[in-house]
Amino acid sequence: MSPASADPDRHLAAAADRFGTPAYVYFTDVIETRLAGLRAALGRWFAVSYAVKSNPNPALLDWMRDRLDYLDISSGGEFGLARQAGWDPALVSFTGPAKREAELRTVIQAGLGELVVESLREARLADAIAAELGLVQPILIRIAPDRVPKGFGDQMAGRPSPFGIDIEDAAEILPRIAALPHLRIAGLHIYSGTQSLKPQAICENWSIFMAVFAELCDAMGLSPEKLVFGSGLGIPYHPGDAALDLEQIAAEIGPELDGFQARFPSTRLILELGRYLVGPAGYFVTRVVSVKQSRGSRIAICDGGLNGNLAASGNFGMVLRRNYVLHRVGDPGDRAEEKQDISGPLCTSIDKLGGGVLLPRLDEGDLLAIHAGGAYGPTASPLHFISHPLPAEVLVTGGQLRDVTRIRG
Repeated sequence: MSPASADPDRHLAAAADRFGTPAYVYFTDVIETRLAGLRAALGRWFAVSYAVKSNPNPALLDWMRDRLDYLDISSGGEFGLARQAGWDPALVSFTGPAKREAELRTVIQAGLGELVVESLREARLADAIAAELGLVQPILIRIAPDRVPKGFGDQMAGRPSPFGIDIEDAAEILPRIAALPHLRIAGLHIYSGTQSLKPQAICENWSIFMAVFAELCDAMGLSPEKLVFGSGLGIPYHPGDAALDLEQIAAEIGPELDGFQARFPSTRLILELGRYLVGPAGYFVTRVVSVKQSRGSRIAICDGGLNGNLAASGNFGMVLRRNYVLHRVGDPGDRAEEKQDISGPLCTSIDKLGGGVLLPRLDEGDLLAIHAGGAYGPTASPLHFISHPLPAEVLVTGGQLRDVTRIRG
C-alpha cells in the first residue's frame, strides 16, 4: 500500500469535509520516513530527542512514544502533555530559561530524567526543592558558546541570551553547581542555533559543541552520561529552498564525531530536534470564502489566517516576509495560473498568507494547503484573536483520519 502522503490532496479534502476548515493535517508516514532517514545517516552517533514545543499534540506524542528515544519539554504544561501521552518521565528532559518553582517541584517529584539547568539561580532552586523531597535530581548544564556560525534562522548564543550559562562564565559557575548536594551532573547541553539549511554551518556548529564539551568535561573531571547537541536542522519553507542532505552532513562531520565518540565511549550523544521531524509532515488547510479585485490585484480571502498559522503570515520570527509553499487542493489543471494575494479573515492588514502567489485562478469554495505546517502551528499562533473558529487538528495514520484537536473554542 502506498503511503497516505503519496496522495495528500485526497486526505486533505477529506479532512476539510469531515472536520471543517481551517485545519491542520499531519501525516505520520512522513514523520516515520524522516526519522528513518535521520537514523540511517546519523544514528551511528546519535539518539534522538524530540522538542515538544514544535508540536505538542498529545496524539502525536503518543504515536512517537515507541519510535523516539527521548522527549524535551519547555514547560510544566508540556510535561503534563507528555505524561498524558504515556511517556516515562525518566525519558524526558526539561529546558527553558524561566522555570517556575511549582513546575520544578512537579517534575522533580515525578522522576524527571534530566533538568536542563540554565543558570546558577535555577540550580540552587532545584537543589533546594530536591532536598525538601529527599531526592537527588540529575541535571544537564546548558552552555551558551561564544559564537554561532552564519546560516541559522535564529541564534540563541554568541550574544546576550537568556539561554544557558555563557561559556565565558562556565569556569566560575559550573563548580558551584557541582557542589550542590541534591543535584547530580549527568552531562551538558548546547542548543545555539536553529533552522539552518546550510550543511557546512551545521557541521561547524557541531564542531564547536564538541570543543566546548571536551574542554568543560576535562576541566570538571566529568565523565558525562549524556551530551546533547541541539541539531539546528532546518526545513524548506519557501519556494526555491533546498532540503538538507543528511548524508552530506554525515560525511563531513563523521570523522570528527568518530574521534569524539572514541574520547567519550560511555557517553550517549543525543540530537535534539523538533521541526525537522514534524514540519514537513503537516499542512494548514484553509477555504476561500471570498474573492475580490482591488486596484489591479486579485485577493482570495480565506477562513484561516495568522490567527491559526502565525508563521505562514511572516510574523513568527521572519525578518522579511516570504511566501510559504502552497497549492490549490485537488487542482485538476483546468485553470490558468495567475498571481494572487492570499488573505485571512482578520480585521488587520498583516493577516496575509501570500503575496503575488502564482496559482490556478482561485474561486470561492476552493481549498488551499500551506506546506510545512507540522511544526509551530496552533500553539505558536494567536488562536483567540478576534474569536474566529479554531483550527481542527487531524492525524492521518495508515490512510485513516482521526480528529486529534487539542485546543477547542
